[in-house]
Amino acid sequence: MNLRSALLSEHSKEQCKAIVDWVGNSKKRFDELFSLFLNDEHRVIQRAAFPVSYCLEAYPSLIDKHFENLVKKLQQPGIHDAVKRNTTRLLQNVIIPQEWQGAIMNICFEYVAFQKEAVAIKAFSMSVLANLAKDYPEILPELKLIIEDQWKRHTPAFKGRAGKLFKNLNSL
Repeated sequence: MNLRSALLSEHSKEQCKAIVDWVGNSKKRFDELFSLFLNDEHRVIQRAAFPVSYCLEAYPSLIDKHFENLVKKLQQPGIHDAVKRNTTRLLQNVIIPQEWQGAIMNICFEYVAFQKEAVAIKAFSMSVLANLAKDYPEILPELKLIIEDQWKRHTPAFKGRAGKLFKNLNSL
């Protein structure tokens, strides 16, 4: 499969599934997809984000050697919402190496706190932070404060995710 051409030819769930199936648990094929996600033109990056996140749902260990580059990508100014959304989605489902946990926490706190951030990015970021709070319970007061500050201004999707998190976080 010419992966770049496949990404450019169609942007659909079916195409995403075809790419995810083609990658499977192949590190070499995932590396190719991840390279496009990090380094290609805007449209290719945006379209690669979707299958990257689904590949990692099925095979989370494929990301292991890519964390440094993933964090650097998230720290770039002006990255597309699709990249942020799919990256935070995948971070919910993988074990974040300890050396990257602080950087990921900072990024996710910024996403949750920024008023104009897309709701899905905020929701996935809240889940990542809740997962990290199991090892770092000291972040809970800040997370709760940010969520409470935005509660009245936000959508039902935000409130639903935040409500579930509060319920789970109270048990920690």
